Amino acid sequence: MMSTTAIRYDRVMGRWPDGATERLERAALELYQSRGFESTTVAEIAERAGLTERTFYRHYADKREVLFAGAAQLQDLLVRLVAEAEPSLAPIEAITAALTGAAAIFEERRSLVSQRQKVIAANPELQERELIKLAKLAAALAEALGQRGVPEPAATLAAEAGVAVFRVAFDRWIGGGDQRSLAVTITDSASHLRELTSAR
Repeated sequence: MMSTTAIRYDRVMGRWPDGATERLERAALELYQSRGFESTTVAEIAERAGLTERTFYRHYADKREVLFAGAAQLQDLLVRLVAEAEPSLAPIEAITAALTGAAAIFEERRSLVSQRQKVIAANPELQERELIKLAKLAAALAEALGQRGVPEPAATLAAEAGVAVFRVAFDRWIGGGDQRSLAVTITDSASHLRELTSAR
């Protein structure tokens, strides 16, 4: 687990400080883990990052969005990857290909991703928000499959199954129970799903 000792940020207060988003994210996650999400204020996050509250609100609507700000970009990436998947791929295979293609984003930020999940797991309100984001992702993926000519209900079933595959793989990967890469863990979880659905 990453130490919650304060990082020594540079205290330059420019209008758009370099790396402000990263500094705010790290500061917020440190405080959420050491003090708890509910007890942490925006002012404290900004101070820890060496920035102003005004700068915080230029980047995030509220302190919850520090944890969810990347969801829209991830959704856009996955939708694009589904659209670009080989036309011959079955719906669930197109979703799996998109998920494995985006896995590097999580790999590069594993420490921060791990901290984020611990914060969310400790707060029911944040867990609910996470589920809402995943539901929106499933809907967007179903629409992307529809654009590939996949009819309903097959598109929605494949999208929902794909999100389930991701959640199972992600939990195994972030929990430390699986030392393989996230991409490999996603592929493995998808294989288990195929085995279950083809079992007689």
